[in-house]
Amino acid sequence: MEEQSLLFRIGPLWFDGTILIMTAITCLLVFLIVFLCTRNLKLKPTGKQNFIEWIIEFVRKIVGDNLPGKDVSTYHLIAVALFLFIFIANEIGLVTKIVVEKDLTLWKSPTANPAVTLTLALMAIAMTHFFGVKKLGFKRYLVNAYLKPVGFLLPIKIIEEFTNIITLGLRLYGNIFAGEVLLGLIAKMLISIGWWSLPIVIPLEMIWIAFSLFIGAIQAYVFVTLFMVFLSHKIVEEH
Repeated sequence: MEEQSLLFRIGPLWFDGTILIMTAITCLLVFLIVFLCTRNLKLKPTGKQNFIEWIIEFVRKIVGDNLPGKDVSTYHLIAVALFLFIFIANEIGLVTKIVVEKDLTLWKSPTANPAVTLTLALMAIAMTHFFGVKKLGFKRYLVNAYLKPVGFLLPIKIIEEFTNIITLGLRLYGNIFAGEVLLGLIAKMLISIGWWSLPIVIPLEMIWIAFSLFIGAIQAYVFVTLFMVFLSHKIVEEH
């Protein structure tokens, strides 16, 4: 049987309770990590302060590689928040999974759902338009984003806005969903073959978890990098 989510309805609308709960847990974890790591800040950082500063500097470098130096400070905290959310959302369902009777899933990665990843992609692309208009003004933004370097590329650039959302969202979804599916298949091997397969299943599971955690981190990096690339197309003026 396919996995089932904890569904509930408010009026005519159905909601995926599992995804809503996991998204809320992800947001809570991001808040706790930042809150705990930034308490009692010191001029000479140690321990948890070193950890959060390393993340901030890592993401700041991603921003700096794609945006002019004067814009890095403006956008790097948004990039940090996005990186932490996607990273934790990717990993949270790869570390463990809770499935009860009738294949009801109570714990999974939010980003293993295409609605979540496509919404993240839509929000990211929408922010690039917002920041472009905010920085350049509506008219200069339109000219810079769609009519430069040559105006006849306008139809392609409009289509590109939609393809960016689809590719950005589905790339993230595909990688995380595949990781969870493989973990589930390895676990089912134990059930179908028997306990004697334990010496094979446990190493396979551990190896795949480690690999999936690495892929989850890479996907968070890729998502934020592409977000900065798309943002640079909107706020950096063509000459």
